[in-house]
Amino acid sequence: MGYWRWDASFSVGIAIIDNQHKRIIEYINELGTISIYHDKAKIRAVLAALKDYTVSHLAFEESMMEEAGYRKLEAHKQIHLSFIERINFFKERYENGEDISQQLMMDLQMWLVNHIQHEDTDYKEAVQAMLHKREISPMEEHIKDGWLATLRDKFFK
Repeated sequence: MGYWRWDASFSVGIAIIDNQHKRIIEYINELGTISIYHDKAKIRAVLAALKDYTVSHLAFEESMMEEAGYRKLEAHKQIHLSFIERINFFKERYENGEDISQQLMMDLQMWLVNHIQHEDTDYKEAVQAMLHKREISPMEEHIKDGWLATLRDKFFK
């Protein structure tokens, strides 16, 4: 499996979310690199980090959707929960001695692209409108203070 690169078609048009999606892609690539060497300790560490980061990212997304009054929030939360259960399933299989690296990377790639291009783009307008009301540019790369910085820090610091 080759190195996976961010593509503009993955963008939801909200920089802070796009950057988090890019980090998930970095975890997928890291998993691909270390799986070549069959280093179980490193694979275990990346799986744990991937799960922790993904849980934080999904909670961050849900907080933004809630603040925006997104009408499909509960359904979106169920999709997120299903994905976390999928990661747990892979983690459990790995702990039981299975080599899940390639399947996990393909599964993550397919899920992430599908999720971004379908479910995430569905909340895009509601969140962008909320950010606009708060006078925050959705494409602002570095949020230094205010509500969005507080939310980011709650989940990622």
